[in-house]
Amino acid sequence: MTWLIACERSGVMRDAFLAVGIDAVSCDLMPTRVEGPHIQGDALEQIGRRWAGVIAHPTCRYLTNAGVKHLYRDGRKENGRYEPRWADMRAGAVFFNAFKTANAPCIAIENPIAHGHALALIGRPSQVVQPWWFGDKAFKATCFWLYGLDKLEKTHDLILPEAGTPEWKRWSAVHRMAPSADREEKRSQTFPNLARAVAWQWGHGCFA
Repeated sequence: MTWLIACERSGVMRDAFLAVGIDAVSCDLMPTRVEGPHIQGDALEQIGRRWAGVIAHPTCRYLTNAGVKHLYRDGRKENGRYEPRWADMRAGAVFFNAFKTANAPCIAIENPIAHGHALALIGRPSQVVQPWWFGDKAFKATCFWLYGLDKLEKTHDLILPEAGTPEWKRWSAVHRMAPSADREEKRSQTFPNLARAVAWQWGHGCFA
């Protein structure tokens, strides 16, 4: 059977599964950036089909802790809150939670650290990992909500750079990225070694 990699256009996670001999297809509203099996469309229209497993990367724009300040700065103030940013946050939580109902025995939903208002709607993550656990020289807290899956096991013991050094700044590239039209997409991409760990540990450990 096939794994669905939802809300991915980079092909990183999809191709990690394919590289270890596990059938996978990505799905996103936009076309894939790397040639490979891809469904262009609404991922929620696909989760009712039977899948071997689902890895979902729902948009984090309104759920992430990094953007919580905008709940109080953007939109129109109503009842002490600013709308429609709060409405967007609630809609984002509904979209996120829909993947928990996917027709698959194994489900992982990935997002960055969420703010407290979002956590009240989507629940706390099962696990928080860092790319450097798996050999990617980078800092980026990555949360997983797991259903039918064990927590990822660390595969590498990298020596962390000292804070403030040039190497530390390189590892912090995600957080130091300059504003640009595609910064959100670039910051959301999965690191390759993390994707390989997911494919090996979950792809080979989940059986429909």
